[in-house]
Amino acid sequence: MLQVSGLTKSYSSRVLFEDISFTLSKGECVGLVGRNGCGKSTLFKIVLGLETPDSGDIATPKGYQIGYLDQHISFTHPTVLEECCSALREDEQFDFYKAEKILFGLGFKLEDMSRHPDEFSGGYQLRMNLCKTLLQRPDLLLLDEPTNYLDIVSLRWLRTFLKEFTGESILITHDRGFMDSVTTHTMGIYRGKIKKISGQTSKFYDQVEEENIIHEKTRLNQQKKVDHMQSFVDRFRAQATKAKQAQSRIKQIEKMEVADALEAEQELGFRFALRETHAKTLLRIQNLSFSWGDGLPTLFSDIDLEVQNDDRIAVIGKNGKGKTTFLSVVAGELAAKTGEIIPHNDTVMGYYQQTHRKDLDHNRTIVEEITGANPKLTITQNRSICGAMMFSGEDAEKKIGVLSGGEQARVLLGKILACPCNVLLLDEPTNHLDMSSVESLEDAIAGFGGAVLLVTHNENLLRSSANKLIVFQNEKSFVFDGSYDEFLEKIGWEDEAAEKTKSQKKEAAPKQDHKQLARQRRAAERDLQKKEEQISKRENEIKMIQGEMLELSSSPTISPEQIKHLEELTQRQNLLQEKLDLNLEELMSLSDRLNELE
Repeated sequence: MLQVSGLTKSYSSRVLFEDISFTLSKGECVGLVGRNGCGKSTLFKIVLGLETPDSGDIATPKGYQIGYLDQHISFTHPTVLEECCSALREDEQFDFYKAEKILFGLGFKLEDMSRHPDEFSGGYQLRMNLCKTLLQRPDLLLLDEPTNYLDIVSLRWLRTFLKEFTGESILITHDRGFMDSVTTHTMGIYRGKIKKISGQTSKFYDQVEEENIIHEKTRLNQQKKVDHMQSFVDRFRAQATKAKQAQSRIKQIEKMEVADALEAEQELGFRFALRETHAKTLLRIQNLSFSWGDGLPTLFSDIDLEVQNDDRIAVIGKNGKGKTTFLSVVAGELAAKTGEIIPHNDTVMGYYQQTHRKDLDHNRTIVEEITGANPKLTITQNRSICGAMMFSGEDAEKKIGVLSGGEQARVLLGKILACPCNVLLLDEPTNHLDMSSVESLEDAIAGFGGAVLLVTHNENLLRSSANKLIVFQNEKSFVFDGSYDEFLEKIGWEDEAAEKTKSQKKEAAPKQDHKQLARQRRAAERDLQKKEEQISKRENEIKMIQGEMLELSSSPTISPEQIKHLEELTQRQNLLQEKLDLNLEELMSLSDRLNELE
């Protein structure tokens, strides 16, 4: 349980939130919403003790542990498995299978367990930090934008994990569908105050809108009464017979309170500029494949696709499978290994990619960057684009170097708006946008008169936009002609296919009575416990062998007998590792069986 009372935090003259209070009760999963910059991440840091509030208190029960995904990358162990197992509690230090189960869910493979953490991308390194956080089994779990570094498959796994998590959790994400699927409550920082309700984001925003309407009606009624009295005063103040009454009205006016008008919040509202064309087919992609060099694996191959002027094509798959690379090849930034991309003579592409932030000139202002994208635009047109990207007035004169990552992402979007096109290539456009801005982006994609090729892990955006998919899965790439829901129904994600088959078998199986199911569940629990003990025993044996091998190999001189013993130890370790790998597969099957019975 977490109790926050009277919390206030400001930076210089800017107040993030003032005198906010809320309680997090046992088992609640709360979605924290609000505009970018309203103080969501700051609230997390205050709860963690990383920042100090101007005033207010935070109370937790004795021994209450808070888990937070550390964005700082620092590894001290030679393998992924050892690094993650370092987070296990002292009485669980040999329960490696617990780390492996989470790592597998987050997209790691068995062969990754023995690789060095530094060999992985930043996204996968953050997943290791997430695994370490989950292994600590905290009472409260704080997750700040997990959708920015997890792919669709891992997010679907995390969704299941959060639904089964018995502690409390607070989640910040721009992915409204993901938030609504796991949370029990929604809490928002809005106009410097905080509001918490039971239910999903739609209910929260409906209530906020209703309160705004009531506030404005009340303010207008108050102002109407004041205006009416002031009119009386102005009319009769000079008349001797009415002077006393006029003076009374003046005193009443002085005592009356009129609520301030609510300050309008900036909205990201825009439409992509269309380069007109009568062409129906804008791009032909034929036999396209790519690899990073001779002798290196092919990242994708044999992609054939015609891009029509009304297509919304989503490129989906796990991270690291080639989705971003595919867009770069289509954009002409990378050369294909085989195949060709044939554009229509009228085709003009607009390419949004987050890595293009490095191409922004940090010494330029926002309006200068927009102007540089298309010098033909007038000053008024440039300012209009800046305003659409929420950089109105003096904000448009800010230097790129002082902007946050999210603000720089909006500048990149603005540069796309400055150049009319008929094929949009969008690589993870929802990252760094808040929930309201993501909805504006969805509307802009829907209203665009050309074709869109989109990489995203936001399932809401996939469902609202895509009519075709390019799927990267099972080391293959293929085109699926249909919506995302049709893909899930007909093919599905590889890691979930087995679960789908089991579910279908379960539905087809005859009904069993409760007593029989209870007996089977108890038997499955016993089998699972025995398997965990067997795995723990084998992991201990391997660790002892490794310790003995290290001691022998570090000796200044090694006798023939010691060399022979080392070879025997190596063979024994390999045999135990093979058995351990098999045991882990059996453990996953037993765990799935138990979940099915439950």
